[in-house]
This record gives sequence, structure tokens and C-alpha cells, in this order.
Amino acid sequence: MSILDKICQTGDIKQIPPGEYEALASEIRRFLIEKVSKTGGHLASNLGAVELTMALHIVFDLPKDKLIFDVGHQCYTHKLLTGRREGFDSLRQYGGMSGFPRRRESDCDVFDTGHSSTSLSTGLGLAQARDLAGENYHVVSIIGDGSMTGGMAFEALNNAGILSGKFIIVLNDNDKSIGDNVGGLSNTFQNLRTAPRYNRFKQKVKRNLDKIPTVGGVMVRHIDRAKDALKQILLPNMYFESMGLTYLGPVDGHDTKALVHALRNARRLERPVILHVVTKKGKGYGPAEADPECFHGIGPFEISSGKSIQKNKKTTYTELISEAMLRLGREDSKVCAISAAMARGTGLVDFQNAFPERFFDVGIAEGHAVTFAAGLAKGGFKPYVCIYSTFLQRAYDQIVHDVALQELPVTFLIDRAGLVGADGSTHHGMLDGGYLQTVPGLTIMAPRDGAELQRMLDFSLSFPAPLAIRYPRGAVPQALPEPASPIEWGKAEMIREGKGILLFALGSMVRMAWETLPLLERAGVPGSSLVNARFSKPFDGELLRRLAPEHQLIVVLEENNRSGSLGEHVADFCEREKLPCRVLNLSPPDAFYPQGSTEQLLSDIGLTPERICSSILQALES
Repeated sequence: MSILDKICQTGDIKQIPPGEYEALASEIRRFLIEKVSKTGGHLASNLGAVELTMALHIVFDLPKDKLIFDVGHQCYTHKLLTGRREGFDSLRQYGGMSGFPRRRESDCDVFDTGHSSTSLSTGLGLAQARDLAGENYHVVSIIGDGSMTGGMAFEALNNAGILSGKFIIVLNDNDKSIGDNVGGLSNTFQNLRTAPRYNRFKQKVKRNLDKIPTVGGVMVRHIDRAKDALKQILLPNMYFESMGLTYLGPVDGHDTKALVHALRNARRLERPVILHVVTKKGKGYGPAEADPECFHGIGPFEISSGKSIQKNKKTTYTELISEAMLRLGREDSKVCAISAAMARGTGLVDFQNAFPERFFDVGIAEGHAVTFAAGLAKGGFKPYVCIYSTFLQRAYDQIVHDVALQELPVTFLIDRAGLVGADGSTHHGMLDGGYLQTVPGLTIMAPRDGAELQRMLDFSLSFPAPLAIRYPRGAVPQALPEPASPIEWGKAEMIREGKGILLFALGSMVRMAWETLPLLERAGVPGSSLVNARFSKPFDGELLRRLAPEHQLIVVLEENNRSGSLGEHVADFCEREKLPCRVLNLSPPDAFYPQGSTEQLLSDIGLTPERICSSILQALES
């Protein structure tokens, strides 16, 4: 029986003798590599946190004590140690185990997480709730150094320093967020890791003592035992101490025994404490160690080589953004690109390499990214903020106050708009189309295909006001046979004009609507019209006024939650204008959608050609 086979439920790891910790860590890594190679997932971050998670489970009593993982994509070992081994066969699959902490899966998952820089605020609030209720348990927030660049983490640290009571922060310092960490805070952690003054002093003392016969070696061993105290004196830890936090570390994040010792020390303290743990992202798997950014989130791969297993790879929207941004950068020296620690994920690496002076990675700080872009625009430049839809919602106030209110020509390239698949509810981009509708002066566009995305970027170059272009994750669909018309502000594109039924589709739904037309024909509903909305704000009301008399039903299709959707606005417009037609809004119901393939999820919410056709036929019968 392997050591891992002895762990069937929460707490079993406490029965593993310390002499087997290293072997258990190796078994866990082999297990994770094997499983993730088949399902895909967040590998590098999990490989780097194996010993740390083991130590947390050894020292603390779950579920009584509370572990809160920042972001949460490093929770695989935690799931393994809480009796969810069988779940890894369905990791991130439809109906299967989530790749993030989920309360519905286990009472050891305290909080549903998926975004960065939230664990300190959550943990601090939970610790205060414990004290107010007169309860007795430990609260531990585990946060990476990349997440510490988020402003919310600073706000929580500032608050923690003035509050009393037990609260433990574990800083998992691997010098990475997704890509390389940037900024002054990263440099601070680098100083803490290396501490030249401390290391030079230690080596000098050791050399001199080794020269003393007989007693020198004994004294060296005693000094090694006291090195934690020595570090407290010599390391530049005043950053945290000045905020009222007790600083412990740095500790080797791949030495389970050392971690257990440090966590027990932290647990004894009756005040907020931060334990600094140094780990290596991708630890134990060569390809992941060599390229942790690639293995941050990866699909199925060959274990022997680390190469992705992809059949018939198609061009993605992100790849088109990469090409287009490079082209825009060459055409206009005022073009700048901004990333919030997602240069590779948003397709900006080529722009970064070509125009390093005009590329800015601000770290995991989306609000700052937007207001920083506003400053660039005010200074006469043309900034493009490239960001995932799910993360843009973290910067809503900055979009409103610092860009739209100032009427500045900032362009938001919103990647992963709509359903994104295996990452699930915390990562679907189903809200931005609604909340951006509320922002005065902001124009919102969505392309029907790759060629239209390129034309929208050309349009953006001279656009003098705030602009958002939202596009989905994954492969670019096959272009429609109908030729595209030029882009005019606020104007939709008539693809096919007929009578009876008008399909008014936005972005990814244009292709779905096109494929619905022949189904309607076969169902006895010939000659339907199809319009590519192009703009969800402002949408083309003039075209709707012209077409309404010839159509009994306008069917609005988009990949965004219903509240604030284009469908709601079209229905309101038709009612106010007293147009002689009904509106069928097929925007998905307001919900947090689960993980699963995009195809499966679209089918579930009725956005496939077959389901769209069925909904239209039902509406005609009613």
C-alpha cells in the first residue's frame, strides 16, 4: 500500500509519521501530474504548494479550523487530503469536481474562491466573527506573492494590524503570479528571500567557528538552531512589522517538518502573524519548473514531454488580438497595451517584445490598470486594457469615474466574454455586457468572427471615446459566406433580410443564428431575417424601426446574463416606440453557471441552433 492510499478522509494525514512526509509529497505530485495530464487544470501552482498544504493539514484541525485559499487554484492537494481522491477523474468536467474550493463539495472548503487578493479580507472578517461569537478556532489565509500586488490585500493588511486576536497569514512566495511578478513589492519579497546581509554574516560566523578545534562544530550546530531568531534581527522584515503584524520566516516551503514547526509557532501567538514561505512553482515536474506560466492552466498533455495534446488546433480570438495589437503598435506610436499579470493569457507577449516601452504589466491590480490607462489617455496616448471579462468587474468604479466620466479614449479588450468552460462560475464572463450598459458614454461592440474583430480594432484606433470590445474564449468560428459591410458607429449589419422572424444577434451568437435559419425553414418558417447587431451600446434603433412592420417577432441572441442585456434594452425600446412586433429575449437567465464544456453549457441554457429554433416555434404558437 502506498502512503497516499492511507489517506481516505480529513485528518488521516495526522497519522503519517514525519519520516514519510517526503515520500508522501512525491506520491501526491505523481498523482496530480497523472490526473491533470488527462483532464487539464492548474498544475504548476499545485505542485508548488504540496508540502505547504500537507503541513497545514498536519497542524490544524479541519473543518473546525478554517483554511482560506486566495484565488483557490492551488487547492488540489487540499482536496486530496479531504477525501476527494475519486473526484480527480472528473476534475473541471461537467458535473464533476471543481478546480477551485467549493462549499458544496466539502465542509473543509470555507469559501468559494476564484479571484485574487480576497483571502486576507475574508479571513480577517471570519476571525472577527469568531471572536465576537466567543468561539475558539484558527483562521488561516493562504495568499501568493502575486496576489499581494492587489490593492485589496494591502487594505486588509492595514486593517489586520490594528485588530487583536488570532489570525494567521501564510505568504506563499514563489516569485510568480501567472507570469513573472512585477513591481516594488516583488522586489521586497526578493530581498526577504535572499537577505544578503544575513547570509553574509551567517557564512562569516560559520567559517570562523569552524577554525576552532573541537568546540567550533558544536557552536555551529547551536547557531543553526537559533537561526530563526537571528533572521528576526537581521532580515528586512519591517514592512510587515510596521503594519502591526508579527513576521515569521522565510521558511523553506518544500520542507514539511520545518513548515509544521513554523505553523505551530504561529498558532501559539494570540495576535495577527504572517508566515513567509518560499516555494517553487511547478516543483517536481521538469516541464512545469522550466515554464510555470505555460503550466499555470493547461489542457491535457503528455507527461513524458509536457507537450499539450491538441487535435486540429484552430486559431483563437486571443491569437488574433496578438496579431492585431502588434499591427496597431506599428501603425501608431501612441498605442500602449496594459495587462494585469496576464500578458500571455491576453495575447500581449508579442507586443511586449516589440514595444517594451509601451507595454505595461501592472500586476494583479485591475482597478489600477484602468485608472493608469486613463492617465495615459489624458497624456495623449491610446491605451488598450486587455483583460478577462471576469476580472474586469473588479474595476467597475474606475471604468465609471476615471474613464467614462472623463470621456477618455481608453479601449477595453474584454477576453473570455461569455461562457469559458472548465473554470466555472468564478470565471464565466456573463456579467460585463450588463453592467457596462449602465456606464454613460461607453460604446460596446462584439464581433461576429475573426475578420470583424480585426475591423473593430481598426475602428478603435481613431475612436475618440471610451470603447469596449468583448469576444469569447477559444476558437474563431468559420466566417459567414455573406460579405461583411463597413463598420459605422452604432450601426448594425443586415446579413439577410426577409419577413416574419428577425434574428437580432450579437457577437458569438451571430453564427448560432445563421445556423438556425435552415432549421426554421425546415420547420415551416421561411424567409427569416438575420441582423448582426455589432453594437450592444448604442444598438441600431433606426434599423429596428424600419424592420419592425415586416416582422412579428424580434429574437435577441447574446451570450450574457439577462439583467441589463441587449435583449432587455431592445424590448424596452420596442415598447417605448410602440413598434408593431413582439420581442423574444433569449439571453440566459441570471445565474452563476457551473463548469463544463461551452457546448454543453450553451445547450443547457438554450443557445444552440436546435434550442433557438424550438424556442421560436413555441413563441409563435403562444
